[in-house]
Amino acid sequence: MSAPERIPPGRVSPPALAPDEARALLTGGELTVAGRIRGASNAVLFCTVADGGRTAECVYKPVAGERPLWDFPDGTLAQREVAAYEVSEATGWGLVPPTVLRDGPFGEGMCQLWIPSADEDGPDGPDGAGETGAGLLALVEGDEPAAGWRAVGYAETGGARPALLVHADDVRLRRLAVLDAVINNGDRKGGHLLPAPGGRLYAIDHGVTFHTDDKLRTLLWGWAGEALAAEAVAVLHRLADGLPAAGPLAARLAPLLTPAEVAALRAGAAALLASGRHPAPSGEWPAIPWPPV
Repeated sequence: MSAPERIPPGRVSPPALAPDEARALLTGGELTVAGRIRGASNAVLFCTVADGGRTAECVYKPVAGERPLWDFPDGTLAQREVAAYEVSEATGWGLVPPTVLRDGPFGEGMCQLWIPSADEDGPDGPDGAGETGAGLLALVEGDEPAAGWRAVGYAETGGARPALLVHADDVRLRRLAVLDAVINNGDRKGGHLLPAPGGRLYAIDHGVTFHTDDKLRTLLWGWAGEALAAEAVAVLHRLADGLPAAGPLAARLAPLLTPAEVAALRAGAAALLASGRHPAPSGEWPAIPWPPV
């Protein structure tokens, strides 16, 4: 049985859980597999988790179902997903759904709260172009983005000329661009953006993060080279305070990452603070993940 892509019309989502409640339920609740989510390169299982009268839906990614990658140690993607959540929480932006490492029906793995999709019948992309990411990403004609949009680059679509890939000039995306730079995200795709009810934006799929080499690949290059917002600078200072060896964030990351990876995270955050700018593509490898969605 396969899990739904989103909560079907008429289905009632469970009551919202506070982050602490969600983590406790994900960690200690009984995990029941309902189906497998299709299209994922690794095993991604749609589950329910229950403890007493509390229930929630979640995604479970067992380490045993991870496909080996040439540039990441085997069996570490689940830990990186949890580490990304820990860093997200340390920023105060809450961009990653509650995520824990736990045992499950197929062994240890990452367990993450399922986020129901917001109504995606929102505003069209600029000029009514082909839109994805619930109004956050679009392909448009021409060489300049419309007001309220940021250019990423050109994309071949099979037409007479390439289309311009743009993303919304949205504070939520700008925060996510900073988070991705901090955690060295090698795979920020459009399908990883989850607009949720109430205007929240969540981001998922953080298995290829925290490498000791620069691996940043993303669709969110629209602010490349621009000065960081004041709130981002404040967040980076807060991260820097928690990342020394005796700091609280470093302590939470120690069971999840190697000392070299934590050191690279610390150095990357310091480099962002020193530059005061959003990073730009290095030109040494493809800057945009493939496929982009």
